[in-house]
Amino acid sequence: MKKLFTCGLLLLTLTGMAQKKKNGGWIQLFNGKDLTGWDIKIKGHDLNENYGNTFRVEDGLLKVRYDQYTNFNEQYGHIFYKKNFSAYLVVVEYRFVGEQVAGGPGWALRNSGIMLHGQSAASMGKDQDFPISLEEQLLGGNGTDPRSTANLCTPGTNVVMNGKLITEHCISSTSKTYHGEQWVRAAALVLRDSVIKHIVFNDTVIVYNKPQTGGGNVLNADSTLVQAGRLLKEGSISLQSESHPVDFRKVEIFDLEPYMNDPVKLEAILRKLQKQGKTK
Repeated sequence: MKKLFTCGLLLLTLTGMAQKKKNGGWIQLFNGKDLTGWDIKIKGHDLNENYGNTFRVEDGLLKVRYDQYTNFNEQYGHIFYKKNFSAYLVVVEYRFVGEQVAGGPGWALRNSGIMLHGQSAASMGKDQDFPISLEEQLLGGNGTDPRSTANLCTPGTNVVMNGKLITEHCISSTSKTYHGEQWVRAAALVLRDSVIKHIVFNDTVIVYNKPQTGGGNVLNADSTLVQAGRLLKEGSISLQSESHPVDFRKVEIFDLEPYMNDPVKLEAILRKLQKQGKTK
C-alpha cells in the first residue's frame, strides 16, 4: 500500500477542480433537481419515510430542514446514496443556516457530517441513531469560539493513527473555524482500507488508516455488524440531519476504484487530475 499512499498525496490540491464536470470520472451524486438515487433513514421511522420533509430539494440545493418538527426528540437522520464505493474522492459544498430546532442537543449546533464506508440504510435498525461508519464531521462556528470542521467521529468504528489504534469517539482536525452562513468545501480521499484523508478547501486536516468496526457510540445497531477489528474496505456515503438546518449545493465523487489494482494507471490519473486542478 506504500505506492497507493504516495499516489494519494497527489490529491491534496484537487478539491478545487471538483467542479469540472466535463472530465470523465466525476459522478454527481446530487443532481440538483430531486433525491433520485438516495435512501432516507431517520431514527424511529421506517426506511425512506422522510419524516417532516427533513430532506428536500429547493432552489437547486439539497436542504435539511426541521420546520415541520415540534421537537427534535433525538430523531437523527441520514440520507444515503444507494451505491457503495471503495476508493474515491468525495466533495461536498455546504453551509449552515438559520436556527437549531427545539430539542436539539447543544453539541449538535451547526453540526452535520459526511458518513464514509458506512452500512446501508436498509441494514439500520428502526431505532438506530447513526450508521456504523466513519464520520467527517462538519461544524460551523458559533460566532465566538474556535470550532474546527472536517473532524473525525467514529460511530461503531475505530481507526489507526500514527501506528496506534484510536478508540476515542471524536478527534479534532487542524482546520480553521468557519463562522456564519458561508459556503465551505469539504472532501474526503478514501483508498479502501489503507488511508483516509479529510480535506477542507485545499488543506488536508486529518489523516488516518485501517478503518475498522468495533467502536461504540451507536445505539440499537445489529451487533454482528460491529465485530471488533473488521477492516472497512467499502461502504455507503450519507449526509446527516442532526437538528441544525444545513444546505448542500454540491455532492460529487471521483471513483478511483478502477485504478486501484494498477498503480501506474492510478498515479497517472492522479497526476492528470492534479494538473487540471492547478489550471482551473
